Amino acid sequence: MKKTALTLLTACLGGVIAVGAYKAFETKQDISIEEKQKVQFASLKEGQVSVGSAGDVDFTVAAAKVTPAVVHIKTTYSANSARSGASPFDDMFDDFFGGRGQRRQRQPQQASGSGVIVTADGYIITNNHVVEGADQIEVVLNDKRSFKGKVIGTDPNTDLALVKIDEKGLPFVPYGNSDNVRVGEWVLAVGNPFNLTSTVTAGIISAKARNIGILGNPDDPESSRPIEAFIQTDAAINPGNSGGALVNTRGELIGINAAIASQTGAYEGYGFAIPVNLAKKVVDDLLGYGTVQRGYLGVEFNENSSEFAKEKGLKTVNGVYVANVLPGGAAESAGIKTGDLITKIEGATITTGSDLQEKIGRHRPGDAINLTVLRGDNERNVKVVLRSSENKTSLVKKENVEALNALGATFSPLNEKQSKQLKINGGMQITSLKNGLLAQQGVEKGFVIIKVNGKSVTSESDLKYAIANSRNGMITIEGVYPEEPSSRYSYSFPAKQ
Repeated sequence: MKKTALTLLTACLGGVIAVGAYKAFETKQDISIEEKQKVQFASLKEGQVSVGSAGDVDFTVAAAKVTPAVVHIKTTYSANSARSGASPFDDMFDDFFGGRGQRRQRQPQQASGSGVIVTADGYIITNNHVVEGADQIEVVLNDKRSFKGKVIGTDPNTDLALVKIDEKGLPFVPYGNSDNVRVGEWVLAVGNPFNLTSTVTAGIISAKARNIGILGNPDDPESSRPIEAFIQTDAAINPGNSGGALVNTRGELIGINAAIASQTGAYEGYGFAIPVNLAKKVVDDLLGYGTVQRGYLGVEFNENSSEFAKEKGLKTVNGVYVANVLPGGAAESAGIKTGDLITKIEGATITTGSDLQEKIGRHRPGDAINLTVLRGDNERNVKVVLRSSENKTSLVKKENVEALNALGATFSPLNEKQSKQLKINGGMQITSLKNGLLAQQGVEKGFVIIKVNGKSVTSESDLKYAIANSRNGMITIEGVYPEEPSSRYSYSFPAKQ
């Protein structure tokens, strides 16, 4: 009897602690999604998160656990959608998720994809290209309930997006560790291909750290810095699987399905997923800061190979070759030089440039990381403090991001050719408009912002800081329309309306 009473008391205490911890974290605004998951599972016994009775090749437990937490995302695009021009996915993966290419018609269009619930209170990870420019987002759960989805933030450089629905007590997929994924390991892909909801397919990991050249904007290479280090799998992925879950046999999320390599638009054996370790950092940035706080090493590099090593007189084919050290960057400050080979990051071996970018991309400006560098015959460990694209170690403040979002527009920096045509020293062009401060003032798409509150702007960071530091609560924007290069326009309006 005493033993039974003690067991009951222990169980009750565990429940109270778990609930108390959850409530404490619930009020904390900057809690990461991974911390939310850990709190939710605090009172579960280890045996409750297990594989099937047949071992690692039994997919029934993983499928049963994951399927309820993978959602169907339906998007609607108006004729005046902010989405303009072709996506980088269109050329290589035409019609990857249903109806995508048809959206070029000048009439409302619909498309669909998938998403993965990662918290009980409705946070969902999906692809940027699933929700990019959508006017309406409908999220349909596995039990057929439907909710309006809100985009918390997006990152085109990793093709990730964070969406929120207003609901609690939802099933979710726990994070795994994509670093521990091994080639040949069994995995499941869960999504909604061809509008067939809750479809599970099985395969193996075919390769890691694949760079397939589908991200980035060729028209704007200066502001586009894609990270491609995909997990490759032969689990069947088809149109509509975008944003779905790639999980291991324990039902842990190891990747977000993103693309297929196909000549027909349908599955041909090559699917690609974004590693969850990168996705975790990106979505936590979007949740906590409103933008991705990406750290940069400040180098240009080349892949190493037997031919390249022979050409450069290198004594190893390992590592990534530093082709150029950017002035004012983190690498220069740490003493890294052109010709060095970066062989490890935090003790993990680096063999490709995509692997290097993915591991660096998990860190923020100001983070210190340890690199192993080979210079000639000498190997040494170097501590590097990462910097932003503007060579700063400080983070972008959330209020700056919110101030920029209030404008209701997306922007692209002018390239050198455009600046010469307009006879200006750079600026930020409006590439799309939604209901916001700019649209309310009658500013039109294509307008080039040259100054904000008297300060020149040539990057999105310039815009954020200038707007956030407005005096007397007013914003004054000066600029030009490309079709009227000789005319200057000025708009002045309250920072909040």
